[in-house]
Amino acid sequence: MNTITYNYKRVYVWELAVRFFHWVTVFSLIILVITGFVVANPPAITQNVEATNSYWFGYIRMIHLITAYILVANLIFRIYWAFAGNQFANWRNFIPYTKKGWNNIMHVLKVDIFLFSDKKHKLSNISIGHNYLAAFSYFIMTLFFIMQVATGFALMADTSNWWLPNMFHWIIDLFGGDIATRYVHHIFTWIFMAFVVIHVYLVLFHDYIEARGEASAMISGYKFVRAERINESEEQIIKKARKQMEDGGKSANLEVDDKEIGE
Repeated sequence: MNTITYNYKRVYVWELAVRFFHWVTVFSLIILVITGFVVANPPAITQNVEATNSYWFGYIRMIHLITAYILVANLIFRIYWAFAGNQFANWRNFIPYTKKGWNNIMHVLKVDIFLFSDKKHKLSNISIGHNYLAAFSYFIMTLFFIMQVATGFALMADTSNWWLPNMFHWIIDLFGGDIATRYVHHIFTWIFMAFVVIHVYLVLFHDYIEARGEASAMISGYKFVRAERINESEEQIIKKARKQMEDGGKSANLEVDDKEIGE
């Protein structure tokens, strides 16, 4: 039995800004889910102190709101970076507007989700950055998050004098009242939780199957890419990666065989 050995190059894919956005999102979602469930169904906690000296629920609600504002600011920053970052952070990756993008989505669904065998193995089906299904799912989840933020601000509007939450007061009328709006807000929370489970599973799946540093890349920024896909020498890649880290990722893009942005 012949064993084929491939040559891999260590490539700087995820810029510091992208990794920062990722981990702020991770920790913010954890805090929001925990505090959100407490706000939705506060436990009966008795304390041997005067009521005026016990304000734990108010602190929980404050933490929830502050974390939500942080996540909103984080998303705005990521949208900006979709235009300022490198080719792997570019907004074009998140909308499959080409035939190749839809073909890649079908390939990922077939091989990764439904676990069919990959009879016609093509190197281009293994994306250097996000595959098109993952990227498109992030786009959909961004729309869901905007809806989550809108319903959250709407629920806050009645007790706030700030113009921002009051801009979304009409959403309560749209859904037919506070209770329905709370249900929508709650349902989106479960959608995000399900998405996180699927996301972690697929990252670990790719890391195990492809062994290209899928998981560790969101810490180091580096992934391992087959040498034949790169039009640059090892020294050029290292030099460019260092320059990207120094100038925040604004240097020239990585030169790959396939000039399509999504690869």
